[in-house]
Amino acid sequence: MAIRVIISGGGTGGHIFPAISIANALKAMDPANEILFVGANGRMEMDKVPAAGYQIIGLDIQGINRKQLWKNIFLPFKLMKSLNMAKSVIKDFKPDVAVGVGGFASGPLLMMANKLGVPTVVQEQNSYAGVTNKKVGAKAAKICVAYEGMEQFFPAEKVLLTGNPIRRESIAIAGKREEALTFFGLDPHKKTILVLGGSLGAKTLNESVVAYLNELNEEVQVIWQCGSFYVEKLREELTGQLPDNIKMLAFLQRMDYAYAAADLIISRAGAGTISELCVVGKPVILVPSPNVAEDHQTKNAMALVNKGAALLVKDSDAKKDLVPAALTLLKDADHVAQLSENIKKLGKLNADVQIAEEVYKLVNKK
Repeated sequence: MAIRVIISGGGTGGHIFPAISIANALKAMDPANEILFVGANGRMEMDKVPAAGYQIIGLDIQGINRKQLWKNIFLPFKLMKSLNMAKSVIKDFKPDVAVGVGGFASGPLLMMANKLGVPTVVQEQNSYAGVTNKKVGAKAAKICVAYEGMEQFFPAEKVLLTGNPIRRESIAIAGKREEALTFFGLDPHKKTILVLGGSLGAKTLNESVVAYLNELNEEVQVIWQCGSFYVEKLREELTGQLPDNIKMLAFLQRMDYAYAAADLIISRAGAGTISELCVVGKPVILVPSPNVAEDHQTKNAMALVNKGAALLVKDSDAKKDLVPAALTLLKDADHVAQLSENIKKLGKLNADVQIAEEVYKLVNKK
């Protein structure tokens, strides 16, 4: 049975990629399914979603600016405007179900869907629920979560542990190590550290690598995703200083190769990335970003650390401690093996399909 679904949210890759994965799962179940995305004007979903082959409508909505509070003066007006537009979108598209994945646009769309009697699904990616998801989750039909214990934020009878939808092409690494090392021009006899700063980059991770270039050059090789925001400055700063075995890239077009080549991964602790790392099953050192709401990256990371599935280095300590911790870990084969074994236990590959099945269940209940 062909169905009509609105998927709302975005703002970061951590919201957009799961949303697209859910859409792809719905399309795989029935190519006649109609999917409409609703995002926020000016955010990256307005480019990424059409590139994935889906239609998107943008709302004029923003988040709370915690650093420059005066910029929030127009927020109530933008919220009202977005609610009215969401109402029009829902009435025009007539969805069977609305799915919210988090991000600015998710709140107004799900609030209006709940008000208009459209069944809603909340997909909460983090181990600590945000304010918007808690609000819309109270009236949602189902809340799909990636971590245990989320009943502290949502009605227990609505919570379903699915994991986060992941980019399947990124975690298809079996048998690719040799071609991955060739792709990056790396030595098959050296250990490889993968540093993931996200598409924009992470200043702390970049500074941590720069501080220990000599040590990294002597002992290992590095695939370093420095981010588009920092790449030009770093290229200028490191002219003539970057060793051949440290591959600095703004963005990783082939995440499968990056994961396949890695013996150890250093990363921020965004929910989507963690979900991929659990399936990949390599030892991980997490450096949670301190610049996120409710410090949810630290909470995400601790969910793994408490199960012996990852190590954590605080952002404030990273420049001094991160690279030494990584080099020490690579020399401890038993610890590496234990971390790999424990993180693999947390991997959930089929979250996208499970969430799509829940969407169908809601349609069948109508």
